[in-house]
Amino acid sequence: MFDSTTRTVVVVGAQWGDEGKGKLVDVLAERADWVVRYQGGANAGHTVHIGDKSFILHQIPSGILHPGVRCAIGNGVVMDPETLFTEIDELIADGVDVEGRLYVSERAHLVMPYHKLVDKASAASKAIGTTGRGIGPAYEDKVARRGVRVLDLRNVERLRELVTLGVDRANAQLERSGSDVRASVDETMATLQALAPRLLGLAEDVGLCVHRAIKNGAAILLEGAQGSLLDIDHGTYPFVTSSNTTVGGAATGVGISPMALQSALGVVKAYTTRVGNGPLPTELEEPLQSHVRQLGHEFGATTGRPRRCGWFDGVVVRYAARVNGLTGLAITKLDVLDTLDELAVCTGYKVGNEVYTEFPADLSLLEKAEPVYEWFPGWKQSTQDARSLSDLPAAARAYLDRLESLCETPIAFVSVGTRRDQIIGVHATVA
Repeated sequence: MFDSTTRTVVVVGAQWGDEGKGKLVDVLAERADWVVRYQGGANAGHTVHIGDKSFILHQIPSGILHPGVRCAIGNGVVMDPETLFTEIDELIADGVDVEGRLYVSERAHLVMPYHKLVDKASAASKAIGTTGRGIGPAYEDKVARRGVRVLDLRNVERLRELVTLGVDRANAQLERSGSDVRASVDETMATLQALAPRLLGLAEDVGLCVHRAIKNGAAILLEGAQGSLLDIDHGTYPFVTSSNTTVGGAATGVGISPMALQSALGVVKAYTTRVGNGPLPTELEEPLQSHVRQLGHEFGATTGRPRRCGWFDGVVVRYAARVNGLTGLAITKLDVLDTLDELAVCTGYKVGNEVYTEFPADLSLLEKAEPVYEWFPGWKQSTQDARSLSDLPAAARAYLDRLESLCETPIAFVSVGTRRDQIIGVHATVA
């Protein structure tokens, strides 16, 4: 993945999130010097399996599991400091050395206790199907220029002013929502002041750190949360997250030039899932939906929510490839399909008498869309021991070949299980 000319790589989800980015980042991080998270919040859940242990990481990049790799949380992240330190303490308890290897952007915005209260009480959040962890309200305050950043913890008087304004606004929203819960300035300040010494000890100008590392020839891996179809600008709006999940968000979310990005790896499942409400054109009917969900253990790492499952949607992934400028694909969870008799791949959407082969922005079209499918025979044997393409059944290779041609992007990796060694490297580089 990294070579003499490819030193800065972005890993991005190319569906609706939960594609297995954490495992890919974990595998690629072994050769990285820095792994930097560029957007999202603590609702993300990257599960990494190492031997008999499973690590669920919400905000800390999964590169932290590799000794010597430096990890950073960029300015594009809205960070929940309470859960951050819970995560750090759990890693330390599991024998992972975090000391001196984790940096937090001083420009990163904080998810405040009152953001969580507002999110949980919001009817709009429930309609969209958010996790209720305060991510949306934190981004809302950021864009409205009333957010609290890590660096604000250095000035207690200024911090109290910001918290007072935030609490007043949050309580007004809670009242309108019909909630009897209220935020408190004093309680919020006490929480922040207890966290401040430890958090400020991690605070850095992350953009400058990464810029210097790039100039010195370091291998940089940038990772985001969610997936391209949840991007605030390019996703299935309004059923999206509150940040730019696509590759363009990597540069702004870390604080480096877009010209520094040299390669973009799009992670996709060999089928499709999404959590929450919103369109999923290839959604499976029951009982196949529940069967695939069980085969793939499709439940949220953070929330435990069941994911909706569908056939692979080539229209979605080709769109993601275009928006992100993907240089390679990583296909995950191929093994989940091992026992199915036949498989479908969506090549277009039929709406009335018209067939759309490009992803439409208008949700009313997606709601009426009937997927146009190509059908493939299943391979009906385990792929979990495959370590090269030649080890895969012919039917599985034919399926992958069609995904590659349909998405107009070369396949760089194929994952056939949860372990680190269950991954096939297809091309030496995707630059």
